[in-house]
Amino acid sequence: MKDLRVARALATVEDLEALETDVLAGFVLARAAAGLSDGTISSDMVHLEQVRAWFGRPLWEMEPADADTYFGKVLRATAKGTRPAGAPAIKTFFPAQATPTA
Repeated sequence: MKDLRVARALATVEDLEALETDVLAGFVLARAAAGLSDGTISSDMVHLEQVRAWFGRPLWEMEPADADTYFGKVLRATAKGTRPAGAPAIKTFFPAQATPTA
């Protein structure tokens, strides 16, 4: 039996890249399982890949302020229709934050 208390080595760059690929593949599979068209899924992926390229780090590290910067500053020079087109993909990729109840 393996001791679960043994510390694992830090994740390598390759490990993180593989995890990011798996997370995005899971996103695609979930969207397909929900019955979305290939075109919609492809469009979502294009938007996520654009945000990822700009961000330069895995999307799970992205904070709301980063999204504000992306949509408010980075996309400012793009066509008006382009700005809101990427928002649904980002909103779907990031689950809604639960708000505490009193």
